[in-house]
Amino acid sequence: NNKTLMLHRVKKNSDIHKGKWNGVGGKFEGCESPEECAIRETKEETGLDISNLKLRGILTFPNFLFGDDWVVFVYDAYSFCGELIDCDEGNLEWVCDSKILDLNLWEGDKVFLPWVFEKKFFSAKFSYVDKKLVEHRVNFY
Repeated sequence: NNKTLMLHRVKKNSDIHKGKWNGVGGKFEGCESPEECAIRETKEETGLDISNLKLRGILTFPNFLFGDDWVVFVYDAYSFCGELIDCDEGNLEWVCDSKILDLNLWEGDKVFLPWVFEKKFFSAKFSYVDKKLVEHRVNFY
């Protein structure tokens, strides 16, 4: 219904994303594939079982946190079942797609989210210094 499930990161004081809105997701465990990770993390954070994932892009964030590089696989999923749960990382909310860019997002998210909605496949690099976006590059496929 033209809404996207977003997570307002307000529950953990030591969260680098504190106060920001993000999509759901997280880090790999064991020998997971990116799809297995996305399915598990979505279930853990939302209580929803997702299916029919579509890979929309790959993001890299060099030296994002404590000198660590982050690699993010961006998926969307329109098929799900289950009931939303209380998330220990923040508050879940279905946000109208037309309002998402008005949220308190990372600067880079405001750049790449329109590509997701336009169903473009992309590989992009976003460089931040002191939580400020200083450069980004993208390739579309």
